[in-house]
Amino acid sequence: MALTLPLAAAETGHPGYKDTPIIPGTQWHVHDSDRPEPRVVAPAKEIGKPPADAIVLFDGTDLSKWHSGKDDAKWKIEDGAVVCVPKSGDIATREEFGDIQLHIEFATPVPPAGHSQERGNSGIHLMGQFEWQVLDSFENPTYADGGAAALYGQYPPLVNASRPPGEWQTYDIIFTAPRFKDGEMIAPAYVTGFHNGLLVHNHDALHGPTNHRSIGKYNKATKGPIRLQDHGNTTKYRNIWVRPLKAEDAQ
Repeated sequence: MALTLPLAAAETGHPGYKDTPIIPGTQWHVHDSDRPEPRVVAPAKEIGKPPADAIVLFDGTDLSKWHSGKDDAKWKIEDGAVVCVPKSGDIATREEFGDIQLHIEFATPVPPAGHSQERGNSGIHLMGQFEWQVLDSFENPTYADGGAAALYGQYPPLVNASRPPGEWQTYDIIFTAPRFKDGEMIAPAYVTGFHNGLLVHNHDALHGPTNHRSIGKYNKATKGPIRLQDHGNTTKYRNIWVRPLKAEDAQ
């Protein structure tokens, strides 16, 4: 039996309907023939590599997109990775970001030294304020909201997905910046993310900037740099890329 095309498809050549209910909170009908289709983006040929629309922040050879205060980034590059130089200070992206998808890979030092927060400690600060913790949490107990993949001081990860020290690990983070209107916050920052492919945060609402032993207050910023923390350990990173998320991506 031949299938009958919806009226809208027959008239416009584009599948869909106009005689269905409006989806709440949108201008679109259910299965709306006029709703824009998602833009086409070529995925990476290898899992974890940057897709076609990504901004590559570190490709293993160049730290020109990073700085240390007013100076160039002071960390070193070894074997395609950027390695923290203890006591040299944090490094941060020159560009500022709001809503993003971030991919980053890290490895903690071998042999491991110390315990709890002393082992492989670093951090990924989204907008320069909200820390996604980097730590050697493989057989290394610490406080729950301070382990690897914790939203520091606020949310422990759903699971501890840590690999042994020295092995490369992945973080994939979706960050939604806070929203303000007329000087008042109307939505906090949200974070969803994965550690080595396992979901560790599911749309967690941040209570404010993350701090040691306290919670900060929102400061009305909606963009900021991605900052990698010098916490005195030779933690290393590679394959860092970001996709700024635009309103049209969520239509």
